[in-house]
Amino acid sequence: MRLTDASIAIRPRSPWEALDLGVLLACRHRRLLMLSWALLTLPIFALLSLLLWNSPSLAIFLFWWLKPAFERLPLHILSQALFAEPPTLGQALRQWPQLLKVQLLPSLLWRRLSLSRSFSLPVQQLEGLAGVDRQRRLAILHQRSGRAAHWLTLVGMHLEGALWIGLLTLFYLMVPQQVEVEWSWRRLIEAANGQWLWVEHLTNAFYALVLVFWEPIYVACGFTLYLNRRTELEAWDIELVLRNLRQRLAGLAPLLLIMSVGLGLLGVAPHSQAATQPNPFDSPRLVHQAVTSQAARADINQILEQPPFSNKQTLHRWRLDQPQDKAEKPADLGKLLEHPWLKWLGQAMEVVLWGAVVAMITLAVWRHRQWLQTFVNRRRPAAASQPQAPQQLWGLAVSVQSLPDDIADHARQLWASQPREALSLLYRGLLNRLLNDYRLPLHEADTEGQVLEKVAHLDNPALDAFSQVLTRHWQALAYGHRLPSDSVAMQLCNDWSALFAAKGPSA
Repeated sequence: MRLTDASIAIRPRSPWEALDLGVLLACRHRRLLMLSWALLTLPIFALLSLLLWNSPSLAIFLFWWLKPAFERLPLHILSQALFAEPPTLGQALRQWPQLLKVQLLPSLLWRRLSLSRSFSLPVQQLEGLAGVDRQRRLAILHQRSGRAAHWLTLVGMHLEGALWIGLLTLFYLMVPQQVEVEWSWRRLIEAANGQWLWVEHLTNAFYALVLVFWEPIYVACGFTLYLNRRTELEAWDIELVLRNLRQRLAGLAPLLLIMSVGLGLLGVAPHSQAATQPNPFDSPRLVHQAVTSQAARADINQILEQPPFSNKQTLHRWRLDQPQDKAEKPADLGKLLEHPWLKWLGQAMEVVLWGAVVAMITLAVWRHRQWLQTFVNRRRPAAASQPQAPQQLWGLAVSVQSLPDDIADHARQLWASQPREALSLLYRGLLNRLLNDYRLPLHEADTEGQVLEKVAHLDNPALDAFSQVLTRHWQALAYGHRLPSDSVAMQLCNDWSALFAAKGPSA
């Protein structure tokens, strides 16, 4: 995905403002979202109702349970409409079976009752993360937006119920009065006993219609909440500002260079003149006044050299601070403290105290000598081994065993039948080279943008340019499902061969 192609303003928002943005985004594409949801879900609802005609409750329960599978279609439409042209109705419906291949069973089993379902769906569908990587990613994303995602689901549940009851009430109000009078308690009881199954199925149909309106909004709100969290973590707004600033300053670079050179030339003469001029504060001033500047400075220096500003004393012995009130000073206290035998007594006490400290430390070491021998290891610690390169990054295998010998040639062969695997092979090979040849410290939590920043620090223009191009096409395919042209793919393979002359992945 390219941030410059986004159809919304990329900036950090509060979680509640991000939810409002999701409502606006769903309203902008409401026709495509609601029509695609209706064409996908209503036939399935009708099929479940026919197969389970005698069990309307089970039919509506199964339809409700399959909602995570249906929610992948609105997310696919919104992800393409946000950074590119939205797909047509036919293209979106044809793409839905492919979307079900990504972690469908976990979404319908232990993740079905998750309160952050719409917020977590982009992580597995757009980023393709699973297992530990998915858990770590969600832990970071939920730090500031998890509470809003939970409230979105809770409010959505109550809103579904309110809209459902509203449709039932509207249907009841539209019933003619003469028909309403004939509805007795007996007939309502008979309907509850199963004789009027069509009433229950009609009630279920109202719920299916409510989802046509609400579910695209629910998915859109979770998607914008996810985008807002990524904007905060990856500073998308700062990246866009820097790109715009670079474009604006590209044409002004020669003018700025000329102005800087001109200002530099103009600044030489004033600087040299200022260096030759004397300091005006050092020259005599007020020479015709009663008090000249020289006399004032001499008087100030003389005052500062006297107490209380200056109290210089040199002491070679300990003494007590003298009290401020001389009347309270004991007459014989100073003479008593200056007696020689008190000095000898103080030195003797100091020796005794230090000896006691040394004796206590020696006794403690002797008493616990066995404990020290057991738990204190005198051997030098072994040198820390160099950490091994990870075997997987973001769910992509980057180990030596997972890559063929000739990556570029193998990618050319795969492009005709499996273009996604071919581009993935080139990207995995690039990660393998960065990990092993260039010793880049890549981690699971790094994003594609952070990997490119680390590559830029290698000071290798050819590698940096190739990584930029390959990462851009990989993101367009992984997130936007946009394949590059055949010429671009062949050029990527040729650039790979030219950049990495050695055959095979690096160990």
